Amino acid sequence: MRRAIVLSINSVKTGGGPFGAVIAKDGEIIAEASNSVTLDNDPTAHAEVNCIRKATKKLSTFDLAGCEIYTSCEPCPMCLGAIYWAHLDRIYYGNDRKDAAKIGFDDNFIYDEIAIEPKHRHRPMKPLLRKEALEAFKLWESSEEKTEY
Repeated sequence: MRRAIVLSINSVKTGGGPFGAVIAKDGEIIAEASNSVTLDNDPTAHAEVNCIRKATKKLSTFDLAGCEIYTSCEPCPMCLGAIYWAHLDRIYYGNDRKDAAKIGFDDNFIYDEIAIEPKHRHRPMKPLLRKEALEAFKLWESSEEKTEY
């Protein structure tokens, strides 16, 4: 956790956001990263996502079961989703989302949006070309060569 905190501090000093993350396996650091949203012009370049990308590359797998993530702040909804998709075993965090909201990183509206029916969300969502889109799902379902994840 201390390394994630150092990464978050260094990120601020070098133009990034105030977030850092470390992924460890069996007590050994596998990957570490900080927030690089503004540095990379990438709204998905949160510390946790950057760290997951590094860890999966290093371990040559999309499944990080057996690993833990240490992050300087409670993960936002996007990062929490990524952590679950990566199958990380445990999440440790320093600051919580209330601390983040106090400095302008308020993600509560996203948590609220998830519970709302898509057509009633702040950003309008409307189904389009569902029958055509289902073709890929049908192919996936019948494929014997797919890699489940």
